[in-house]
Amino acid sequence: MAVSDHVNLEQFMDGVLRRNPGETEFHQAVYEVAVDIFDFIEDKEVYHAAQILRRIAEPDRVVSFRVCWEDDCGNVRVQRGYRVQNNNAIGPYKGGLRFHRSVNQSILKFLAFEQTFKNSLTGLAMGGGKGGSDFNPKGKSDNEVMRFCQSFMTELYRHVGEHTDVPAGDIGVGAREIGYMFGQYKRITNRYVGVLTGKGLEWGGSLVRKESTGYGVVYFLEDMLKHSNDVVEGKVVAVSGSGNVATHAAEKAVQLGAKVVTMSDSGGFVHDPDGFTLEKVHWVMAHKGHRSGQLADYVAEFPGATFHEGERPWKVPCDVALPCATQNELSKADAELLVKNGVKAVVEGANMPTTNDGVKVFRDARVLFGPAKAANAGGVAVSGLEMSQNSTRLMLREEELQGLLRDIMLNIHSNCLEYAKRPDGYVDYAKGANIAGFKKVADAMLAFGIQ
Repeated sequence: MAVSDHVNLEQFMDGVLRRNPGETEFHQAVYEVAVDIFDFIEDKEVYHAAQILRRIAEPDRVVSFRVCWEDDCGNVRVQRGYRVQNNNAIGPYKGGLRFHRSVNQSILKFLAFEQTFKNSLTGLAMGGGKGGSDFNPKGKSDNEVMRFCQSFMTELYRHVGEHTDVPAGDIGVGAREIGYMFGQYKRITNRYVGVLTGKGLEWGGSLVRKESTGYGVVYFLEDMLKHSNDVVEGKVVAVSGSGNVATHAAEKAVQLGAKVVTMSDSGGFVHDPDGFTLEKVHWVMAHKGHRSGQLADYVAEFPGATFHEGERPWKVPCDVALPCATQNELSKADAELLVKNGVKAVVEGANMPTTNDGVKVFRDARVLFGPAKAANAGGVAVSGLEMSQNSTRLMLREEELQGLLRDIMLNIHSNCLEYAKRPDGYVDYAKGANIAGFKKVADAMLAFGIQ
């Protein structure tokens, strides 16, 4: 009779590093989950015997392909495209496409791995996937973006489908790019189905999708504070980023009575000690919507604010920090400074924006910490609702979607709470999210046998 191989955390991670050399972002994402899961499964032989965690940390498949396109000067350009299909135990693969010069296999494997647990937490029938390319749409003409997207979908179409894998947008992929890709999919297949989410409202998209991730972040913050007998109103909030997630998180925080004092972009951060009003947040949305818009221009529009070139906002004292820019933007030193300045809660709007050392600082200091896989799941939740609308050929009203989004975020908070309480009374949301997300996927995998 076979005996399961009980490895410890260190041995497990040694295997992950050996099988995935050089993929540092993927190593980080797997360790962040494994450190909590190993405690949970210590006395649960069934998970050990079936090697569940190792199987989740090995993508079902990684597709890599060449993307050739022609720029406006007639030059032939070559990029690399990817689709990582991590796990479909609870539903079709679901996760965004990222177009950015930093895209590589390690980053997409980390995102697909993280997406598996995030989608599990929503309670919707979605597995985890992610994809993209090292193509950078910034500075490209509409025709260049169109030609690239069409070439990208000419390969990707054979790997996706409304019941197989449903991509969405991510960094560098908005409504324009989704439109070009959906048009090419329709052209090739002669099928009009919900193979992508984040579509335009006129052709199958969903209301509330644009606001959903940022709003969901603040809803999760609201639930965390409420569980601790506290409120968002009156809190000083530091936000990083100035894109879709950051601006809508800032908007919702202001609507709930918080004082948002920072935003950032690749050039630095703005500190507005008077606070970002809704008018100011909407100015940032509009200004950053232009290709040449820089956050540094804010200080000329709103005197009293200062721009800190090349810096991140974490030195500004605040009650709440919302990192909404990109991965690993909040380091151990940043975390220590936030704790020193009295931060009460940190909620992640970007994917894995806090280093593992930074997360440990927050957890050791008993700061309320909302991990990305729980806190920023509002976007994929509304994507899942868009899939449902496409299947039924019906469109939900905005108030219905807003209510469903709020209910899903509340349910995610409740799922995390089930496994989050430590013996010392601290509510460890990172641990709760990891275990709750893992258990649903793991139990489905057990039901299917060895695959």
